[in-house]
Amino acid sequence: MITADPTALASFWEGVRSEHPELPTAVPLAWAFGATPAHADDLLALVLEGIKTGTASSVWDYEAASDPLPVEGELSIILDGTGAPRAVIETTSIRIVPFDEVEAAHAHAEGEGDRTLEYWRAAHERYWRAHSENPRGFAPDMPVVCELFRLVHPAGRP
Repeated sequence: MITADPTALASFWEGVRSEHPELPTAVPLAWAFGATPAHADDLLALVLEGIKTGTASSVWDYEAASDPLPVEGELSIILDGTGAPRAVIETTSIRIVPFDEVEAAHAHAEGEGDRTLEYWRAAHERYWRAHSENPRGFAPDMPVVCELFRLVHPAGRP
């Protein structure tokens, strides 16, 4: 799991708020896409290029980690593979659907591979089989959080 230094996060957030004073004073949650530093950097690059505007998570993983589900309007600081803060996103939409009912439009929004639903299903099944935080791992009908977001503040490429 990629983590950030709290002092670096506070400093980053202070800089972001100097450019966006309308944002709240509390530092948002910080996290990285993917399960490895290289994957985090690759997915962050897609966000910074404006290609990736969606992500998907396993409800089971949230439950296993006792983490709250994301909500619309929530801000997040996105970390690169080293744990450095690189971007701020705002969640614009949340839908929870079974894995086998995720739509092609969502797969396209995730921006990965050839952006097809077929690619998305194969890549995400592999991911959850290898990196799930819960003992159930993957199932075709598992609940998936389909999250759309907008880039609020890019801090630079990883």
